[in-house]
Amino acid sequence: MSENKNVLVIGNGGREHALCWKLADSPYVQNIYCAPGSVGIGATNKVTNVDIDLKKFEVLTKWCTTQEIDLVIVGPEDPLANGIVDALTSVGISCFGPTKAGAQIESNKEWAKKFMTKYGIPTARYESFTDAQAAKAFVNSANFPALVVKASGLAAGKGVVVATNKEDACHAVDEILTEAKFGNAGQTLVIEELLEGDEVSVLAFTDGETISMMPPAQDHKRIGDGDTGPNTGGMGAYSPCPLVTQEQLTVIKEQVLQKAIDGLRAEGIKYVGSQFYAQGPVPYSQGLCHFVQCAEGHQLCVPRSYLKLCVA
Repeated sequence: MSENKNVLVIGNGGREHALCWKLADSPYVQNIYCAPGSVGIGATNKVTNVDIDLKKFEVLTKWCTTQEIDLVIVGPEDPLANGIVDALTSVGISCFGPTKAGAQIESNKEWAKKFMTKYGIPTARYESFTDAQAAKAFVNSANFPALVVKASGLAAGKGVVVATNKEDACHAVDEILTEAKFGNAGQTLVIEELLEGDEVSVLAFTDGETISMMPPAQDHKRIGDGDTGPNTGGMGAYSPCPLVTQEQLTVIKEQVLQKAIDGLRAEGIKYVGSQFYAQGPVPYSQGLCHFVQCAEGHQLCVPRSYLKLCVA
């Protein structure tokens, strides 16, 4: 790889700060731009914050061309779901992140569940709904604990309710479908089986055919001590996580991550260069994964940056 590369990072959170920080360590990277960035990100070596309307792809692509950007790394889910990678790659700009079609794995949970079922990726039992009464009837009649209620669309990591009983699950259904708590993101609801056990996150880099896994991590989503209260975007994380064995990691690689990449390719989706993410209960012998998604969370990216994994 030649030196003096220019990189644009999309986003303004802890994830993007960690990415910029590690990119700055690379001798191959000369300039790092972050849109929109933050005060902290802008204080990082080699980094300049830029004010660009990320929804105006024509403006963004022109700016990238003018600044001779060699690589764009997209942090947040929303731009991926809106097709930012499609716009940039159409004019020859390399991107780290999936196309709009690939981003469905996270932006549309109903699509993701159908995808995992179609390609034999182990996942919790589920049903999807657009009608609140039908959803609540399912909660009360399912032959498994149907207590995980999810808005199908993107809700900034807060669209999932892990209920402790059927009454709370039905209340979550009403909040999301009837009261439209998450707007359009909650027009479709996915209700899943509650899986017992600690949660471990495993991420990997992919070129669309093969994968390279990162060390496992564990993050903590609930707001209260002792894993209590509603989900947040993340209360903290650590890596590597000792709760998963090498044997279990092999199962995750072969039965979740590789199967997902192979399935996406079979769907005509070349999923290249992005972070790919799976979560499952420990012990993994239960053989179930919560979901696969396309963007590493803020709380998971930060501890991994200390492991010197993010390189240009």
